[in-house]
Amino acid sequence: MHSITLIQGILLSVMAIICGFDFWLEGLYLFRPIIVCTLTGLILGDLHIGLLAGGLTELAFAGLTPVGGTQPPNPILAGVMTTVIAYTSNLDVKTAIGLALPFSFLMQYVILFYYSAFSVFMAKAEKYADEADIVKFGRLNILMIVIVGLTYGIVVFLCTYIAQEPMKALVASMPVWLSHGFEIAGGILPAVGFGLLLKVMLKLEFVPFLIIGFIFASFVHFSNLLPVALIGTALAIYVYYNDKNKVIVTQSANNEGEGDDYNDGI
Repeated sequence: MHSITLIQGILLSVMAIICGFDFWLEGLYLFRPIIVCTLTGLILGDLHIGLLAGGLTELAFAGLTPVGGTQPPNPILAGVMTTVIAYTSNLDVKTAIGLALPFSFLMQYVILFYYSAFSVFMAKAEKYADEADIVKFGRLNILMIVIVGLTYGIVVFLCTYIAQEPMKALVASMPVWLSHGFEIAGGILPAVGFGLLLKVMLKLEFVPFLIIGFIFASFVHFSNLLPVALIGTALAIYVYYNDKNKVIVTQSANNEGEGDDYNDGI
């Protein structure tokens, strides 16, 4: 089993703070599991585990988006802890995904608490807005962002460095049937996440493309997923330019129709 050093724990905390800022602002989408896992693996010195964890965790979270008051598990903690557990406990990444979910839920509960707690700042925010005090209004927003970002850093440091020995002991004490159960659950989660994404995005006219990709991935032997990705890219380019040409033709037809109406009027 590997261990996380103090320097690695600090670097993971700094990364979590930056990703926490981005998650709150949704600016660069650094908080997505595929980025978080890759950066975590890079910090731990095992990029291979980071890439594997990023691919599977991103699929699991592909269709999990906040809708109204419903909040999905936190993607940052899911990404960090999946990679850390797989690295420190020598577990399969699929098993680590299942074990990382409690940490993900914990962080999301903290964020939900902040959603309610930050309401105390609303009176001051409204006051600064009425007074058009941009400086104080900006400082108030920055204060809340800093609180959230630092919380990410503290939670990640506690979970990855401080609690690594109890976490190792817990994993080592798990019976085989329980570890196998987590592995099965972790293997199912990417399919569930992708299914949720398809439920929202899939259109009837795109079903043939889905069937082509499924048949190619299931029955053609290849060493990696790059051929499937290239086929998907080719189909996406085809649909994009086909739709673009349809728009141009429609606009031209409308312009010609307007010209005919104008001539008829004359």
